[in-house]
Amino acid sequence: MTLLSLSDQTNEMDVWQWFSSKSRIWRRNPSFFWGMIIVCAIVIVAIFSQQISPFDPVEQNLKNLLQPPDRVHILGTDQYGRDLFSRIISATPLDLEIGVLSVLFPLIIGIIIGLISGYYGGFLDTLFMRLVDIVVAFPFMVLIIALIAVLGPGLKNVIIAVTISSWIIYARVVRSEILIAKKQEYVISAKVLGYSDLRIMLRHILPNVVSTAILFGALDISLDILLAATLGFLGLGVQPPTPEWGTIIAEGRNFMTTAWWISFFPGIAIIITGGGFALLADGLADVLRVGGQEA
Repeated sequence: MTLLSLSDQTNEMDVWQWFSSKSRIWRRNPSFFWGMIIVCAIVIVAIFSQQISPFDPVEQNLKNLLQPPDRVHILGTDQYGRDLFSRIISATPLDLEIGVLSVLFPLIIGIIIGLISGYYGGFLDTLFMRLVDIVVAFPFMVLIIALIAVLGPGLKNVIIAVTISSWIIYARVVRSEILIAKKQEYVISAKVLGYSDLRIMLRHILPNVVSTAILFGALDISLDILLAATLGFLGLGVQPPTPEWGTIIAEGRNFMTTAWWISFFPGIAIIITGGGFALLADGLADVLRVGGQEA
């Protein structure tokens, strides 16, 4: 009995120490804590959007036009009698998909180009950097609108346009980090040992320089969600009747004085989502900064 009681006390102490260590982390980095909570909540809403939505987001009901928030329609209805809460919830996975994919593809392309350009230098570096200069010469938003005007509106074309315009950020970040990293002793030692360039780049350099690009990507998710909403507002993004936050805001702009809730609540959804990813990116920066100092 004594051994069992000692074992139980030890287990309780281990659990308490674990919770104490975690609580210290949350107190030390509240941005990461709250950002993670908000992002996880948004992801859960996106996954279970069909189960959460009480009404069909595209079904029109002419008997409930422009109804203010009440017990049945907690966020009101739009000019077609569609439940606004259901439309905002149903738009969550689409806007989240736009935000993630609009970062993922430019991140991959930028890492590859920055890795090759920074490591080899010379003609390749000059060629890639002149390509970067050409893209940078055009204002970001103007380039996006021009590309979508050529490709046509829609989810796929929005992601393509953002990818073409955004990869340069990650390429320049990775290249600048590699220019420093390739002069470090561990890279020089790897070359002396006869390791191939591919192994040195992928196994030795990339893990030490990619964190900065990932931080930019985490912050860019919120900006790309806002960009998608802006394009939807301009009629260049996802097309009606598919629910998307920017499109919903655009649909309610003619009813701001009579039905303010149509544009107000999707705007709140954009603010919460963007703020969540911004907090998460800020928290990740602190975590990686502390990890680098401890290393």
